[in-house]
Parts: sequence; structure tokens; C-alpha cells
Amino acid sequence: MLSVFSVSFGVLLAFTLAIVIAYFYLRDITQKRHAILRNFPLIGHLRYFFEQLGEYFRQYFFLGDREERPFNRSTRAWVYRMAKNEGGVLGFGSTYNLHEAGALIFVPAPFAVLESERLPTPPLTIGEGWCEKPFVARSLVNISGMSFGAISQPAVRSLSLGAAKAGCWIDTGEGGLSSYHLEGGCDVMMQIGTAKYGVRDADGRLSLEKLREIAALDAVKAFEIKLSQGAKPGKGGVLLGGKVTEEIARIRGIPVGRDSLSPNRHLDIANTDELLDMILRVRETTGKPVGIKTAIGGWEFMQLLSETIARRGLDAAPDFIAVDGGEGGSGAAPQALADHMGLSIDEALPRVIDALLEAGLKERIRVIAAGQLVTSARAAWALACGADFVNTARGFMFSLGCIQALRCHTNTCPTGVTTHDVKLQRGLVVEEKCERVANYCRNINSEIDMIAHSCGLHHAREFRREHVRLVGADGRSTALNMLYPYPRREVF
Repeated sequence: MLSVFSVSFGVLLAFTLAIVIAYFYLRDITQKRHAILRNFPLIGHLRYFFEQLGEYFRQYFFLGDREERPFNRSTRAWVYRMAKNEGGVLGFGSTYNLHEAGALIFVPAPFAVLESERLPTPPLTIGEGWCEKPFVARSLVNISGMSFGAISQPAVRSLSLGAAKAGCWIDTGEGGLSSYHLEGGCDVMMQIGTAKYGVRDADGRLSLEKLREIAALDAVKAFEIKLSQGAKPGKGGVLLGGKVTEEIARIRGIPVGRDSLSPNRHLDIANTDELLDMILRVRETTGKPVGIKTAIGGWEFMQLLSETIARRGLDAAPDFIAVDGGEGGSGAAPQALADHMGLSIDEALPRVIDALLEAGLKERIRVIAAGQLVTSARAAWALACGADFVNTARGFMFSLGCIQALRCHTNTCPTGVTTHDVKLQRGLVVEEKCERVANYCRNINSEIDMIAHSCGLHHAREFRREHVRLVGADGRSTALNMLYPYPRREVF
């Protein structure tokens, strides 16, 4: 009886399988969208399967430690070690190619600074003398703008708690201020994006009343008006509807489940005069420092800005400029813009610094650099160029456990960093990850100081361009102050 049943079940299973195969065969051979499936039904699916897997196979098996984009395995491993407090020591020599174009080489002092001679890197004040409540910023490296929405609730909580432990600030990103940004008690920089999420009225315009409410919070230290970001200059923020939960919709003031698409620029800012008008309006309303974030495409913007400030006076100037390189990241960006729009931070940062030096504005305006500056060496390079601070988003994402799965926009992030799927968020344990955030911040600051001491400097704020050399296409290095000579300073 049992054998008869087994035979019958086997026949039924084979018959069912044959029907399924026949169905998919007929569907493939009659569909008109895919030539491969039409010509090679069934087995043609292997092509798409391996194409999808290829991205991950290359990451783990085929690409070398220094080859992958946007961040190679060696860089990610360095951040992971910093976040786990495992140190940055290696054996048998570096795999970093000192002969490759763009390689960074710091100039060692013949007599390095002794332990007893080292000084703590001093904090810098943003907006001192120009607003009621200037911001004393303690950390060289800080958390760049990542909206609650682009990243998950446990990710924001971990960053806030970790930032408080390490003494750095967290930028809210353009998605508005949430309770999770405030949870850790860290310093917060509130970003005002083109859609003015969190500070908008019913018509989407800037609400001074909401601005005052946020400014009344002690944790909120400064406001950043975002003109553009490196990954997509000229394109507003994109948060796909699948990630617009009820909570996120409430914070942003938009409908649930609908794509959150910011305008490609501020509707009330069309020139440098209107930009300075906005800066003054926000500063007068909040009493706190106000700056701008922008990608750079050449000299024109900084020249126009400097000329407008010269005409209107230093009180109209932004308290800081956050320069975002074209290699900056984003939760979602059109590839055409991400690949081709905006100067790299390597070129944009020296141009901005030089423009401020020429106009005599460098002491008035603090400069924050961003754009794949996730390691101590890259951060030290930015300081040598003239930046006052360094922002990184993806460095801190790696400290949270990001594995560069490239799924930030799909709501399927396997580490829980950029998804609102609670099952996937379970992998991100806030109590553990906030410690890694703090470790990464402390350790990268410490290594920046270590590089400074090796250059014969007492602390990292003494970096200058002559302390760095860049390797050219011919394999020879040139001092940064020769590539970008310090311009003559002019004073109003």
C-alpha cells in the first residue's frame, strides 16, 4: 500500500513539475521584452541570476583589496578595525601603491614631536562674534548629513549616542529633526534642505515659528542650508515611497507611502543676494550659526559669493561652508549625476579655500570638507588644504556595520542601516553599535594627530599644504603647496 502511494505521489510530483516547466517555457518563448529569454527559454534566466550575483562575487572573491568602488576592501577593513577598537596596525608592509597617481604622501619631520611636546587639538568656534550663541565644535571629524528616512531609526539612535560619547556633532540631513537625533544628547546640526522638511509650513515655505521651536533646543547648535550635495548637484533629495513610513511622513510633513522628492533648489534662493538674505533670516530667528552646504563646479560661485559679501558686509556672510565633493554618497541618486556632476573634493576644496583666502574671508567662514574622507590620511589631507573640519557619512555607516551592499534605496539593507523593515533592523543592536560609532570617531581623530606628530606638528590644526605631497601621472610626487600655491590675501 505504501509503495503504491509513493509511486502515485512521485507521478503527481513529476506531472506538476512538467506543467510548471511547460508554463515558464511558453511564457519565456512568447514574451517580447527579453531577447535572451525568447531565444533561450528557461536557461536564459541563468544570465540574469549570475548578473545579479556577480556584483557580490566580485566584491568578495575577484577584486583586489584596493580595487573596489566606491570604497575598497582595505578601506572598509580599516574603518571596521577602528570601530572595533582593534587598532590600525598591519604586518609585512602596506598594499597602498605609492606610485599611483593621486597617492597621498605626508612629509615626515627629521625630528618628530615627542610625547611630552604634543598638545591636544583645540576646538574651534563657529559663528563667534556674529551670532548670539556660537557653536564650540570639539571634534575634527563629524557625522555628515544622513536623513532619518534614508537611514533607519536604530541607525540614527546609534549615531546620536555614539556622537555624544565621542564629542562630535551629527548632521540631521534634509529629512528634519527627529527625537532619535536628540536621544544621545550630542551636538546637532540641523540641515534645511530644499523642501524645508521639519521647518516648513503647510505650503512648503520656511516657517519661522518652527525654526524658533527647534532653535530653542540646547542640543541644536547650528543650521545648515543645503544648496546641493556631491552625489547629485542640481537634484533634490529622493526617498522612495516604500521608505516613507507614518513616522517619517509626520516629521517631514508629507503623505505616507509617497515618494519624497525635494525641489532641485530652494524656491526662494535664486542668487547670492537671496542666499545671504536666507542666512540672515535664519540667524536672526535662531541666534545660532548658519552656514551652507554645496557641491562645487568651478570658481564662479565662490567669486560671486565673495563679491556679494564684500558689498553687504561680513555680518551677512555664512558662518561656515560645507564643501561636498562629487564623490559624495547618497541614499538614492541618478547615476548620470553621481558619475559626472561636480568637482571631486580633491579639486573643490583647494578652490574654495583659495577663494576665501583671496577675499580675506577665511577667518570669518569655517570650512567643512566631505567626500569619501573616511580615513585619517584623507582627513589630514583636507586639514592641510585648509579645512577646519571633516564630515563623513559613509565612514560612520561602516562603523554601524554597513557592508556596502549597494541597496540603500531599496529598503532591503541586510545590516539594518538603511531599511525600515523591522526584521532587518533587528541586526543593528543600538547598545553595541553606538560604542563602535564612538570608537571610530575617537580613533580617526587620534590617528590624524599621530600623522601631525610625525610631520613635526604639535597638533592637527597646524597642518599646512607643505606637509602633503601628491603623486602625479608620472609616478613622481609634488608638494601640495606647489600644486595649489597659497594666494595673496586681500582684506575688505
